[in-house]
Amino acid sequence: MALEQVTFDIETTGFAVDDVVTTVGFAVPLGVRVFVQTDGRAAPDVEAAVRDRVESHVKVSTHESERALFEAVSGFVEERFRDEDVLLVAYNGERWKGGFDVPFLRTRYAHHDIDWPFTDVPYADVMPLVTSRFNTTVSDEDKPRGDLAGVYEALCDGRYGDVDPFVESSEAVTAYENARFAELVVHNVADVLRTRSLGRLAERYCSKSDFNVKSLTPTTEG
Repeated sequence: MALEQVTFDIETTGFAVDDVVTTVGFAVPLGVRVFVQTDGRAAPDVEAAVRDRVESHVKVSTHESERALFEAVSGFVEERFRDEDVLLVAYNGERWKGGFDVPFLRTRYAHHDIDWPFTDVPYADVMPLVTSRFNTTVSDEDKPRGDLAGVYEALCDGRYGDVDPFVESSEAVTAYENARFAELVVHNVADVLRTRSLGRLAERYCSKSDFNVKSLTPTTEG
C-alpha cells in the first residue's frame, strides 16, 4: 500500500537556538492545516483573510505562545497520523548532511520539555531527491536551482509562487514582528503546497528507493 504524503513547513523568528517557531503548516489531502502563534497579540479573522487569498481549503488556528502551538501540533499529529499510512515530507527538513525544519523543531520541543510528536511516522526529504533526480538548471549560464521556490518554479507550474506574498522567505520574520499574521500564514501555505507539488512529481517519476525514507521515532519516549 502506498503511503499518503503529508508535507509540512515551519516559519521561525530566525536561525539561532533561542529563536522560536511562529508557524507550522501541513498539506493534507483535503487542504492545508496551519498553526500560528501570536505571542499574545490579537489576530482577528486570520483564517478568513487567508481564505480570501488562497484557493485551497485552509484551516488556521492561533495560539498565544510557542508552547501552546506545540501542544496543538502534537494533538493534531496524534489524531491525524497515528495508525495511518502517512509519509511526512519536507523540503530541506532533515537531510543526511543538514536540514532546517526538523532539527529546529527538536530543539524547541526539547526547550519546552514536550514529548516529540513524530513517533512511528516515516519521513522523507524531497530536496535531495528532486535536485539529484531532475534537472533544475533554468538556462545554460545558470547553476542548478536548490531553493524551494526556485526548484518549484523550474519543475512545476509556478502557480503557488503567485500566491506567496513574499519575494524572500526572510520577509516572514518581519511579518511576524509586525503582527501581519495573514501574510505569514499565506507564505507558509504557499511553501507547503510547493513542497507537496514536488513530492507528487517525485512520486510520479522516481522509484520508492529514491525517497530514502527514515524514521523520526526517538530512542526513548517520555
